[in-house]
Amino acid sequence: MNNFNYTRVTTIAQALQKVNVNRGTHYIAGGTNLIDLLKYQLTQAHTLIDINEIQTEHHLIEKSDGSLHLGALMTNADTAYHPIIEKRYPLLAKAILAGASPQIRNMATNGGNLLQRTRCYYFYDSNSPCNKREPGTGCSAIDGYNRIMAIVGTSDACIAVFPSDMCVALAALEAVVHFSSPLGDRALPFADFHRLPGDTPHIDNNLQPGELITGIDLPQEGFSKYYSYLKLRDRNSYAFALVSVATGLELDDGFITKARIAVGGIAHRPWRVPAAELFLIGKTASRENFSIAADIILEGAKPYKYNSFKIELAKRAIIRNCLMALDPESQLPGAQPSA
Repeated sequence: MNNFNYTRVTTIAQALQKVNVNRGTHYIAGGTNLIDLLKYQLTQAHTLIDINEIQTEHHLIEKSDGSLHLGALMTNADTAYHPIIEKRYPLLAKAILAGASPQIRNMATNGGNLLQRTRCYYFYDSNSPCNKREPGTGCSAIDGYNRIMAIVGTSDACIAVFPSDMCVALAALEAVVHFSSPLGDRALPFADFHRLPGDTPHIDNNLQPGELITGIDLPQEGFSKYYSYLKLRDRNSYAFALVSVATGLELDDGFITKARIAVGGIAHRPWRVPAAELFLIGKTASRENFSIAADIILEGAKPYKYNSFKIELAKRAIIRNCLMALDPESQLPGAQPSA
């Protein structure tokens, strides 16, 4: 790991004053991913700006319009176990608790969770060509061992997947991300934050140089009655998703009036297809209709040598999770989803 300077700040203004994007400046909070990137020399740092003492951004704020503001420095653990999140946004709580380990959730921040980088084997292997690590060198995963890689939204330059669980739920909830920079403040719908690889797989998101994530807004509707988060992985502890699904539904007399479905583990960003959700509006909450929605979500999926199983796995996961959302109690260990 390279040497770097270290400084602490207590306000957003101080952080923005010290940032110098041309000198390898990075903000650091929990550091649960950034430190790994520095150790593997995947990121170089001239200066780390410790933002943990910016106290005002730790708070969860209920807004007058019924929405909720999450501070970027609030930890994943504090967010998942907060009574308001558990009551109004249980989908988010369950997604967070499905990720990482308790120790990491105690350190990881909400803002940092959005900025995770892929866990692609080849990205972390400096001996392998990787367009995400070194643009123009090629993608080793396409013809390599690609079991965990993407099946939708891929390009000839990259087939890596985005690893976050929390972000899959935020995509389903249609959150809004807030930023501050030396040029001012702005907000961005969550759907526009993460990018597909295209020809620039080294650019993971639309965060601008020098910008600091200050918070995340959740809408008034949190799908507190009909919801489910399902994570399928190789082992049941501290493993990234092969496929994950966040589902939120609203029902009226058995008919779906609103649907949100976001899928993780299959693309370079949380994967939502609004057409599938629109298809479900006015339909009965049945296995048949959820199956059709799953086909719409996975339309155009492209398997590779070792991950063709993901298409069927994703379809089954979507159907199963939608059925589970009809009865959140079915998510308890040993319970079966509604028929």
